[in-house]
Amino acid sequence: MTDTTLTKTRDGEGKPDSAVVRDGLGVGVAVGLSGFAFGVTSAGSGLTLWQTCALSLLVFTGASQFALVGALAAGGGAFAAAAGAFFLGVRNAFYGLRLSQVLALPRAVRPFAAQWVIDETAAVALAQPTRRAARIGFVVTGLSLYALWNLTTLAGALGAEAIGDTDAWGLDAAGPAVFLALLAPMLKTTTERAVAGGAVLLGLGLLPVLPAGVPVLVAALAAPTVLWAEGRRGKRGEDR
Repeated sequence: MTDTTLTKTRDGEGKPDSAVVRDGLGVGVAVGLSGFAFGVTSAGSGLTLWQTCALSLLVFTGASQFALVGALAAGGGAFAAAAGAFFLGVRNAFYGLRLSQVLALPRAVRPFAAQWVIDETAAVALAQPTRRAARIGFVVTGLSLYALWNLTTLAGALGAEAIGDTDAWGLDAAGPAVFLALLAPMLKTTTERAVAGGAVLLGLGLLPVLPAGVPVLVAALAAPTVLWAEGRRGKRGEDR
């Protein structure tokens, strides 16, 4: 095979570009279909069709979008909803730091590529053995996911408007269900599971006593709390 169709791995074995494309498309299509649930949830929370589509076009980070419309649907204020979405979106900045080294894109392209720096594109790109493969994986995943996410967002919003009250159909649960489905496979270590469990307990426990949207912000304290507890446990182990 020529260099244009073959990506060399670090150990010298060949990996066809088609395999990288297949990986990117698989992730892009699988996650992109979740945009339908976002469109339904957003429309059900009171956002207009254009507001819903603008969120997917301009924000394009699923977890933050679900957090925003979920807080609004629960009656939370705009500040609390936006703050929760912001804190969830901050992780993309850390992805960007790593991807900037791996992809080494031309300076003129970076502002446009930044729009696609999300969980899925980072995962596919960082899983590749070479820069060429990482670039292919990033572009294919980003393009397919962005296109499908926005199309299904539009379809979901139109569908929600057509059926009327989404609560009557139980579609208000679609957003949280998809969010949990995306989150669960990422919890691989004991620390990650402890943080998730603590966040759930804080969020649900404070839901009856705090304004809508605020429990999500307070739930973020689960991460430093778990890390502090693990640090204390490790220090006691060393003292022994």
